Amino acid sequence: MWCRGIRGATTVESNTKDGIIRATKELLQRMTAANGVKEEDVSCAIFTATQDLNAEFPAVAARELGWSNVALLCEQEMNVPGSLPRCLRILLLWNTEKAIDEVIHVYLKGAKRLRPDLATAEPKE
Repeated sequence: MWCRGIRGATTVESNTKDGIIRATKELLQRMTAANGVKEEDVSCAIFTATQDLNAEFPAVAARELGWSNVALLCEQEMNVPGSLPRCLRILLLWNTEKAIDEVIHVYLKGAKRLRPDLATAEPKE
């Protein structure tokens, strides 16, 4: 078994508790579904948000999804001039038998521009 990293990013519509929680849940659910992740296999989750997102800790969304035994950490993203605003990122460290090239990284909404080669198709409404 290996510890692999799954990267994900999205943009948040507004700097509100609801906006941050909603965007975090969507991204986390898409990352886990795409890779078949079970909570008990997650070593930890690191959440980062740009400085313009400070209305709530993104980790609250993981707790609301039932992740009570996973180590969670929230950090502030570097404030690089010209960087993507209202951007939320997640790095999941996960124990798996999957090869590194089988890991599916998830980039949603405005964050697709960060890694167009890995951008995730939006689900049809």
